[in-house]
Amino acid sequence: MNTKTIYWIGTILISLWFGASGFFELTKNPIVWDITVQLGYPAHFIYILGVAKLLGIAVLLIPGKLLRLKEWVFAGIFFDIIFAFFSKISVLGLPATVDAMIAFTIITVTYVMFRSLYPVTYSSNSDLRKDPISASV
Repeated sequence: MNTKTIYWIGTILISLWFGASGFFELTKNPIVWDITVQLGYPAHFIYILGVAKLLGIAVLLIPGKLLRLKEWVFAGIFFDIIFAFFSKISVLGLPATVDAMIAFTIITVTYVMFRSLYPVTYSSNSDLRKDPISASV
């Protein structure tokens, strides 16, 4: 029960954080927009990032479904946080990276709980040869 609780708390926190960020990117909110432009990202990329964040959050909030797609969302969030961290450290300095470090911690714990709830199972090569459709998925 603790694993599930920690997973959902992390998912909700990340959803609020990245949902707000995506919304602010799409609505050109000066708090998010100005910092992102200051980091050197072009306007078209900021809009794409906003859409990707909102779509990813929608996937994360669907319980027990789209597990492979959730893996991709977790990867996307990790990449976003890593790029934000290094962009901020190179342009704004170390103090500006605190939010990225907090987000990285939350998403890491959430992902570990996700893997505990939905462990990856691998089949042997002989199983893949018998069913070529599942081998391509």
